Amino acid sequence: MLSFPLIALAVIAYNVIGFFAVVPWTSEVFSLTMVSGTVWRFELGDLLIVIALILLFFEILKSTRTGASSLLDHALSMALFIICLMEFLLVPIAATSTYFVIMVIALIDVVAGYSVTITSARRDLSVERHSGGPF
Repeated sequence: MLSFPLIALAVIAYNVIGFFAVVPWTSEVFSLTMVSGTVWRFELGDLLIVIALILLFFEILKSTRTGASSLLDHALSMALFIICLMEFLLVPIAATSTYFVIMVIALIDVVAGYSVTITSARRDLSVERHSGGPF
């Protein structure tokens, strides 16, 4: 369960709402009148993007782990991005800006995951070498 890509929850939520709900992505969740007098509308698609960004934060925290489970986590994140890309290109309901941003978040998860893991592994190797080891 620890290797499950959390971004998949946002993708699943998008698909459930997109395929089964009659609520459009432009449905207003709430609105606020700003000091300037302009009304700011927070829509359902915006809410899903915010949730995906929060999930991305936790995914980046998960990528600081080293070990065999992190390899599975990266592989599943890459598979999720490929699925998102295919869905974006082939499924009409996914051809929206909201889904595109979620797909980019999935891509950032893949790139950040590999980058953080490589950096952590280098740091671990460097500390091991300088701690009086054989090298």
